[in-house]
Amino acid sequence: MPAGPRRLPLLCLVLPVLVLLAGCGDRAAPWWQLDGHTMGTTWSVQLRAPDGLDRDALLAGLQAELDLVIAQLSTWQADSDISRFNRAPAGTWQALPEPFNDLLAQALDLAEATGGAYDPTVGPLVSLWGFGAAAPRNVPPGTDEIRAARARVGWQRLVHDRDSGRLLQPGGVQLDLASIAEGHAVDRLGQALERHGVRDYLAGIGGELRARGRRPDGQPWRVAVADPLGGPPALVVTLAEASIATSGDYLAHFEHEGRRYGHAIDPHTGWPVRHGLASVTVLAQDSARAGALATALSVLGPERGMAFARRHQVAALLLVRGGAPDRLERRASPAWRERTAAGAEP
Repeated sequence: MPAGPRRLPLLCLVLPVLVLLAGCGDRAAPWWQLDGHTMGTTWSVQLRAPDGLDRDALLAGLQAELDLVIAQLSTWQADSDISRFNRAPAGTWQALPEPFNDLLAQALDLAEATGGAYDPTVGPLVSLWGFGAAAPRNVPPGTDEIRAARARVGWQRLVHDRDSGRLLQPGGVQLDLASIAEGHAVDRLGQALERHGVRDYLAGIGGELRARGRRPDGQPWRVAVADPLGGPPALVVTLAEASIATSGDYLAHFEHEGRRYGHAIDPHTGWPVRHGLASVTVLAQDSARAGALATALSVLGPERGMAFARRHQVAALLLVRGGAPDRLERRASPAWRERTAAGAEP
C-alpha cells in the first residue's frame, strides 16, 4: 500500500471532500493534534487530552487500530484477510475475523436494501475501470472485458454464515469493502479515544469525519461540504455527536473523447454511472454507515437515491448538475433538513 496520499486504496468508491473549519478559541487548553499516514491517505485527530494521558502511547494505540483495519480489509495488501479470500479456491470456506465479519454483514444488508446498487462484490469492475488496486487507465475497457467482469459480480453469490464468521468463496468473487472500511477506521479512532477518556475530538481519514463534544473555543465542530465545481463551500454543517462522509465523481475519474468516467460503478451495467449526481454527503451516527450510504446513493442517482433516503430516513445532501455547466442543484432529504436545521449555513 502506498505510504503517501497518491492513491486511496481503501476508498476507491467513496471520495470525501470535507474541509475542517478550525475554531479560534482558547489555545491554552490541553488540545492535541495527532496525525499520520494510513490507507494511502492521511489521518488526523484533534482532541482535548484528559489529565495523565500519555501522548506517545495514545499515538501508538491509534496507529494500531488503523493497522488492524489494513490487515483485514485492504485489497492493496496481499496478506490481508480480504485479499486471501479474493484469491481463495472456489468452494472453500474462509474464516472472517471481527470486525471483518460484522462489516460484511452490514454491507450485505445494504446490498439487499438497495436492490444491488450497493454491492460489496463489485471489486472486479472497480479494478477493470482502474479505480482499485489495479493500474489506473484512461481508456474504457472493451465490452467483452466488462461482460467477463460482470460475471464475477453479484452479492447474492456469497454464502455468509454470520454466526460462525465464515464466508464461502464461490469462485472468482473479489470483495471490495472500501466504502465501509475507511469509515470504520474513523470509528475505531473515535472509540479508542473514548476508551482513553477523551470526550472532545474530531477524527478524520481522508475527509471522512467523526465528531464528539466541542472544539477548542467551546463551539460545536463545523465542517464545509466542498463544491464539486471548485467554488466556495457548498454548505457549512454543524457536526454534533455525528459522522459525515461525501462521495463525489469529480476526483476519481478519467476522461476519454470528451466523456467523464467516474469511480461509482453500477453493478447492474458494469459501467460508471451516467446520471448528473456530482456528490452525495451523508450524516449518520457512525462513519462506517455514512460512507456506505454515500456510496449507495451515488450509484442510485438523484431520483432513486433521494427516494431511498426518504424511505430509510437517511440524512443526505445531493448536489446535482443542472442545465448550466457552472450550476449545481441542491437536494436535501427530510432527515438532512431536520438534522441541520439549527446548524447548517448556506
